[in-house]
Amino acid sequence: MSAHSIILIQTRKWARRTGWAFLLLLCLAVAAYSGRYLVNPPQTIQQALHNVYGLPWLVVHVAGSVTALALGAWQFIPAWRRTTLGLHRWIGRTYVVSCLIGGAAGLVLAAGTRAGPVAASGFGLLGVLWIAVNVLGWRAAVQQRFDAHRRWMIRSWALTLAAVTLRIYLPLVMIFGLPFEPWYSAIAFLAWVPNLVLAELWLRRDRNRRGL
Repeated sequence: MSAHSIILIQTRKWARRTGWAFLLLLCLAVAAYSGRYLVNPPQTIQQALHNVYGLPWLVVHVAGSVTALALGAWQFIPAWRRTTLGLHRWIGRTYVVSCLIGGAAGLVLAAGTRAGPVAASGFGLLGVLWIAVNVLGWRAAVQQRFDAHRRWMIRSWALTLAAVTLRIYLPLVMIFGLPFEPWYSAIAFLAWVPNLVLAELWLRRDRNRRGL
């Protein structure tokens, strides 16, 4: 192997590790920020994002989503899985249960949003898909179909990251002075659809690379 190839491989490894470290820190930051609802639960509908079902479902949704977000990134680090297989399994179980709780509460919140039917549809569909991919991923693991499990959990993580992309889009709307209501309806889809598309493209590339 040439020196150029070695440098290229090492550069890719460094970029991959740096990317995962940045993503992990971003997820922990969003989880910590959202955790304010757990430390100081809303007492009124207004404090619960004006959602008619915000009490108590916003706290339930945040509890599940924050846990999933804080745990999820660790599960995709290869060295972590190889050296801590038992821990990987227990964290994975906790992650899936957290996603199911967050997704179910998210469905309730979607039904109670005052942002209109488009936003309700976007967040509601996210909740349905989030629950579905986690159930399918868990089932694949129980059946020891680990390649299928891995694919479903990549999709799950893409949907979990909607919590991050949502908080990237919302400040941009305010920074650029865009009308909030129509853009919030768009973000109800933009927060997760591109994530899922990128995950599917990555999975297709991975299958082609592995000749599957």
